[in-house]
Amino acid sequence: MASRHLARSIALQSLYEWDFFKEEKNCKEITKRNIEEFAGKSDDNDFIYQLVEGVIANIEELDKIISAAAPEWPLEKITTVDRNVLRIGLFELIYGNKEEVPPKVAINEAIELAKGFGGSSSGRFVNGILGTVYKEMEEEENKDS
Repeated sequence: MASRHLARSIALQSLYEWDFFKEEKNCKEITKRNIEEFAGKSDDNDFIYQLVEGVIANIEELDKIISAAAPEWPLEKITTVDRNVLRIGLFELIYGNKEEVPPKVAINEAIELAKGFGGSSSGRFVNGILGTVYKEMEEEENKDS
């Protein structure tokens, strides 16, 4: 498994646990435990923390984007896995370094996480929402050019 994919998987597992317990647990401690258990001395531990801390720091904005892109799906009705995959994907898409992780790579990685950890339709669901947001971002960028 590629180290960045493993990093995203660990970030997802950490955010899932944090979200599942309604933020009663410290996400940094959860992440640290998951890194020790699943990654050991990975070169991408900083990337894991960057994803987790970035999602948490921007969670209100990310959740607004999810709600706007999927109005027929209230945020609390989206499965915990799918919700956190979307948050990670959106964080990378919007706030990530585009040279380090191009938008299409961020979307594909989120789809793979959804397929691996979510239900049978999770990949399509995540693809639809992230694809919609990406198209809107491109249109906005082209309008500003």
